[in-house]
Amino acid sequence: MKKPGGKYAWTVTVGTKGQIVIPKEAREVFGIEPGDNLIILADVKRGMAIPPKNTFNEYFSKIFGSSKGE
Repeated sequence: MKKPGGKYAWTVTVGTKGQIVIPKEAREVFGIEPGDNLIILADVKRGMAIPPKNTFNEYFSKIFGSSKGE
């Protein structure tokens, strides 16, 4: 079975301190570097998501309103 282009799946283990390690391939695909800030979005019914880091400002604005004090 051929996987759809641009679609990925990885598994991670939650450590005793609640931490996860983002797999190396995922870090490479999404350009995640040490010290980067990521946003985790969560919905009790739909689960959790980590959107691409270059969309942080877009999600922040949608969740908390404009960053210009509007």
